[in-house]
Amino acid sequence: MASVIDDLCRHPVVQAPMAGGASCPALAAAVSEAGGLGFLAAGYRTAEDMRREIRALRELTSRPFGVNLFLPQPEPVAAPEEVAAYAERLAREAEHYGTGLGAADGPADDDYAAKMAALLDDPVPLVSFTFGCPSRSDLAALSAAGTVTVVTVTSPAEARAAADAGADAVCVQGAEAGGHQGTHRDDPSADHAALGLLTRLAQVREAVRLPVIAAGGIMRGRQIAAVLAAGADAAQLGTAFLVTPESGASPLHKQALTDAQFTHTELTRAFSGRPARGLVNRFLSEYGPYAPAAYPQVHFLAAGLRRAAAATGDPQGMGLWAGQGHRLARGLPAGQLVDVLTAELAEARRSFAEGRD
Repeated sequence: MASVIDDLCRHPVVQAPMAGGASCPALAAAVSEAGGLGFLAAGYRTAEDMRREIRALRELTSRPFGVNLFLPQPEPVAAPEEVAAYAERLAREAEHYGTGLGAADGPADDDYAAKMAALLDDPVPLVSFTFGCPSRSDLAALSAAGTVTVVTVTSPAEARAAADAGADAVCVQGAEAGGHQGTHRDDPSADHAALGLLTRLAQVREAVRLPVIAAGGIMRGRQIAAVLAAGADAAQLGTAFLVTPESGASPLHKQALTDAQFTHTELTRAFSGRPARGLVNRFLSEYGPYAPAAYPQVHFLAAGLRRAAAATGDPQGMGLWAGQGHRLARGLPAGQLVDVLTAELAEARRSFAEGRD
């Protein structure tokens, strides 16, 4: 029986919503046109910016697409004095780049209410959520507007919360994933790298009876085949699409993914205050051990530093989000990448059916 995800795309390939500019209308349109499911990332955007990108995307494709929202955040775990101490440490970085630090007390709601109002006023095919589970009333309102809803989860408990709230599907994220871990509540004592995708996928499949999108380190069609065999309805890929020509990521970020000087990734709070996986560079190494559990306060402090590093051509000072499979990145046009992935998936399925390696 087809799931709600099957109804939105011809191929089980979802382009991950990557906040910060990578998931732009050109990328989402190219993926959707090729039969996958393209995504816009509304995180860090205003509601009006989101509206503008939706309009631009609709001019490029009539195919279904998704929009991702960040949930409003509770008070940070870290005390204000810990955030202040981190700001003092970052001051030398600001001096290095000749810029200032941002104000740590920026809005923690990411313009959520205005974005929800906009999406109810002008519905889109799918809306997904990160950093929490929306209220039952929010999910019901989107459903009434004809929008499919997906909640990002990293545990059976989070999946059950999403099911209880009325989500249509969940996106299970493994520790291999690039960018932020989508945990609903940040717990500094938790080992966010403890469980990979296949383990989390199995746990969630036993916890809820909802369609599942699998995310985390997927770069090849054989990996898509593996997560589908493990019970997923589709695979979500971020890093694989980050290097495409249509991606809005900076050229420095794209180059770094396959640059020999960046050999591995780690989870860090250095850039945002929440655990996020990126390439290990100078900034991550120097500041990661001292970053407090304070999102989005740390994000506001460090955002200008990341922009300054990019402006000066210095990848060692940037947040280079990347999944564990980053060395497998292929700089193909996004539509061609969807074609290659689906061809690899078909070959993998034939191989499995015939008992070949």
